[in-house]
Amino acid sequence: MSTAEKKIVSFWDGRKNIRRLRDVSVTLLGAVLLAMVASVPLPPEQQLIFGIGTGLVFLICNRFKSHGITIFLAILSCGISLRYIFWRLTATLNFNTAPEFVFGYALLAAELYAVIVLVLGYVQTVWPLQRKPVPLPEDPATWPTVDVFIPTYNESLDIVRTTVLGAINIDWPRDKLRIHLLDDGKREEFRRFAEACGISYITRKDNKHAKAGNLNNALAQTDGEFIAVFDSDHIPNRAFLQFTLGWMLKDPRIAMVQTPHHFYSPDPFQRNLAAGTRVPPEGNLFYGLIQDGNDFWNASFFCGSCGVLRRSALNEIGGFAAETVTEDCHTMLKLHRRGWKSAYLALPLASGLATERLILHIGQRVRWARGMIQIFRRDNPLFGPGLTLGQRICYLQAMLHFFFGVPRVIFLIAPLFYLLLNQNVFAAPPMAVFAYAAPHIFHAIATNSRLQKHWRHSFWSEIYETVLAFFVARVALVTLLFPKRGKFNVTEKGGTLEYGYFDLSASYPSFIFAVLLGLGVLRGVGQLVFIQNDTMTFHALLMNSIWAGFELLVVLAALAVAREFRQVRSRARVQAQLPTVVYLPHGYVTNGITRDLSQTGAAVAVAQPDLLAVGDVVDVEYTIAGEPLILTAEVKRKEGGEIGVEYLLFVCHLGRRGEGGACDFRSRRCVGGLGCISAGSSVAQPVACCGEHRRLVPP
Repeated sequence: MSTAEKKIVSFWDGRKNIRRLRDVSVTLLGAVLLAMVASVPLPPEQQLIFGIGTGLVFLICNRFKSHGITIFLAILSCGISLRYIFWRLTATLNFNTAPEFVFGYALLAAELYAVIVLVLGYVQTVWPLQRKPVPLPEDPATWPTVDVFIPTYNESLDIVRTTVLGAINIDWPRDKLRIHLLDDGKREEFRRFAEACGISYITRKDNKHAKAGNLNNALAQTDGEFIAVFDSDHIPNRAFLQFTLGWMLKDPRIAMVQTPHHFYSPDPFQRNLAAGTRVPPEGNLFYGLIQDGNDFWNASFFCGSCGVLRRSALNEIGGFAAETVTEDCHTMLKLHRRGWKSAYLALPLASGLATERLILHIGQRVRWARGMIQIFRRDNPLFGPGLTLGQRICYLQAMLHFFFGVPRVIFLIAPLFYLLLNQNVFAAPPMAVFAYAAPHIFHAIATNSRLQKHWRHSFWSEIYETVLAFFVARVALVTLLFPKRGKFNVTEKGGTLEYGYFDLSASYPSFIFAVLLGLGVLRGVGQLVFIQNDTMTFHALLMNSIWAGFELLVVLAALAVAREFRQVRSRARVQAQLPTVVYLPHGYVTNGITRDLSQTGAAVAVAQPDLLAVGDVVDVEYTIAGEPLILTAEVKRKEGGEIGVEYLLFVCHLGRRGEGGACDFRSRRCVGGLGCISAGSSVAQPVACCGEHRRLVPP
């Protein structure tokens, strides 16, 4: 290195050191200011004025969309919350009885947990990276080889088929794309299906280590440079690899690119609550904000599906992690410890089925909780080598989140300590409680609402967590004590429900809480009516009754989620408005627009419904990506200006890009083609799609 080059390097190193010193100084100054804000004592009246003032500051600042304002409001919220906790620790812990001592410190611990998670959450999400795709090299001959893994265990072929056919249709050079169906169920019909599709079928003698073992078994039998993983119900977009692999080629240290888990069917909250479709799905917060925030810290997690990984990175850590039931997150933690990078693209590039029953949804979340707490016990991100401070915070926040059930249960029953047991868990005047607690709650909710925007609504967060609280709390405590317990379970997808019912197995904790809270509210209101000349007791009863009333409202909403409604459609319908042309059997044509679509039919609002009758066989034409798609269908219902049609034909092709014929459901014959397009889809399928129709007639 020349003398000039050494001077340049020395200059830039000096600037880096100056920036580091500046950052450390600003951090220390901020910590001192926060400590001062948190620890200055004020009488309740002055504290209330202070809280109102900070609330006005938030309302003024919230009118501005600047990211700097968002950071300021997050810091302000931290200061107010720390002030509340400081007051709790120094002024509210003088208890008179043993029950008050136990209940009081349990509530304090729950509040400490909530504030810690709040602060870590701000750090994690305050600066979403919003990464954009990177273009691939112009010459496809230079693109890498990719193995696509589709692991399955007990899922039906109807669900897996669509995912396989979507993977086959990924727009990538044919000689560089290898599709592998990984069947831990060892089913002959899956083997025949894979053979007919022209893809690889991989199974093994045992099911050791569940999904992780299945993936590692396939890893040892393949050699592609990259590995894309899709759960059996996640149908990839044609452009999946072209959007994700650009970053892998640009930066050889990126081990994984993750995309969102996007669901085209409603989750139990959306299905079972009347207003459910007007609120975001429960998982949107994680894939819409948290993963994007993680990406800023180079801490995005692998989520088990809809992601692509670098084989050389996996080989370095010995394959997918098998020590816990959340092999995905643990795998990425190991990669981060080795210095590998991760990336997150907030683009839905695959679509899957959401959990359809509340009890299945709970089971899935319980497995996630068990796995994350297993990692917390066995490979804690706070300790061990390789992680940056930001990565440790993001992983710690993810693991601490799954302890939420314990404090949530405490918050649910806390007002009952006073209303039913006459135990005062706050050794402070009601006025002081309100003056310190109200600003803390206001800023936490308001600042999170600003950060989370349309990804999550505050009241719905209460419902989501209440539904899961008891089940997650139980598994969290058990796993914390016995981290090796528990096994991987597959979440059931698909199917119908002939009769609606109330799922008591998923709601009995909420039912118990509702009864207790109802009794507490009744007793509190009753005492308020008869109390005289005791202002402090009146205020305490009023505050606890309001608190219990709010929790009762949340619990009743949680109970409503357990009312499972009848579901007679085996295929999920997606609301979509597509211009449609309906060709009638007697030669007339009418225009329409779809209301919803599925793989087997559609609801279409038509301009001239009087020309149609139930039982008519019509041709329905859609325009997809500029190309017409015509499907023969039967009119199954007619209501006003809307008809419901069920497709009768597959559209067949001589090849993936060939010319078409038709596959008749009734005759079970595919004439004029070597492959089919499934009903309601534009995805070309190989011959195997006609396997269910028994017979294939060659052109």
